[in-house]
Amino acid sequence: MTDSILDADIAICGAGPAGMALAALLVKRGVPAARIALVDAKSLAQAGKDPRSIALSYGSRQILEEIGAWPVAATAIHQIHVSRRGQFGRSLIDRDEHKLPALGYVTRYGDLVTALGAVCERAGIAMLRPARVEALDELSDAVVLTITDSATGEAKSLKASIVVQAEGGLFNDQESRSQRRDYGQTAIIAQVRSTRPTGHRAFERFTGQGPLALLPQGDEYSLVWCVRPDVADALRALDDQAFLAALGEAFGERVGRFTYASPRLAFPLGLNADPRATARTVAIGNAAQTLHPVAGQGLNLGLRDVTVLARLLAQGAKPEKLAEFTALRRQDRTTTVRLTDTMARIFANDSPAQALLGLSLAAIDMVGPARGVLAELMMYGRR
Repeated sequence: MTDSILDADIAICGAGPAGMALAALLVKRGVPAARIALVDAKSLAQAGKDPRSIALSYGSRQILEEIGAWPVAATAIHQIHVSRRGQFGRSLIDRDEHKLPALGYVTRYGDLVTALGAVCERAGIAMLRPARVEALDELSDAVVLTITDSATGEAKSLKASIVVQAEGGLFNDQESRSQRRDYGQTAIIAQVRSTRPTGHRAFERFTGQGPLALLPQGDEYSLVWCVRPDVADALRALDDQAFLAALGEAFGERVGRFTYASPRLAFPLGLNADPRATARTVAIGNAAQTLHPVAGQGLNLGLRDVTVLARLLAQGAKPEKLAEFTALRRQDRTTTVRLTDTMARIFANDSPAQALLGLSLAAIDMVGPARGVLAELMMYGRR
């Protein structure tokens, strides 16, 4: 039984970076804060303790600056070094070629959501958290959400003109969408240190198992190492010294010898995407497209969703705006999904196609315009 009824023009399910950025940008665009409701299963304090590292493109920094959620504690990426283990060829993308202060930034998830939460609180946006969405009933003139307060057990009914799904979750916990592919890979996540770190340089190293990324973060690197599930289990079972030796064997000696690794986490990897919207509901970010981390585009693609949707809903929380959003976002979403899916499939196993990558990387590095196209896509998406 519902004990109270709430009303909003726009309800956002999921108060992660994409959901809170959307709410804050809607207010910036003139939507009254009182007409927006944010719902999330975790409290802001819980979300703020999340230690995971995330990569933000330069374009995402611009979005966060407009909202008022920048600066946050972050390490700037000045260069991105892309290579293939055991093959000739590499590409180096440098900020100086693009006359920018940075190509991107590495920060902690908890720091980012804390900054965004503060912006939303200052704006007066209602945040229903911790709370669970138990049911969603889409009617012809509205959407009714049944929400349970996790602390009190109180049931509430929230009526909204438009509902935005912004809660993505992990690939293996999601319901299947129209585009779904299990890559048969697991990402090992950890913080590592080495004897010869290269300041502000990120590395993307392609191996026979999958991509291995080192993202600069203070005096450490944030590691994302994609391998087969059985290999991931074996790597997690190793003691620290054996794990660091295995990492050095896979990555090489470009940053010296690895000397420290934090406790390792593991996440299954897959593609799960559906660009469609109903008359009164739409998905953004991971709720619309969960991607392989190979190009670091998941959150950045989600923030690009946010900018377009905020502009349209500020013109009116109406069904036709969702159809317009889907059309406007089709090219960027399709290009980014295809790029990450193609790269993930090539590097899911030791296929002959991988041998061509070294030549491709060498060609990209020798041709300035090719580097520019790749950098533009990573920083701003397909515009």
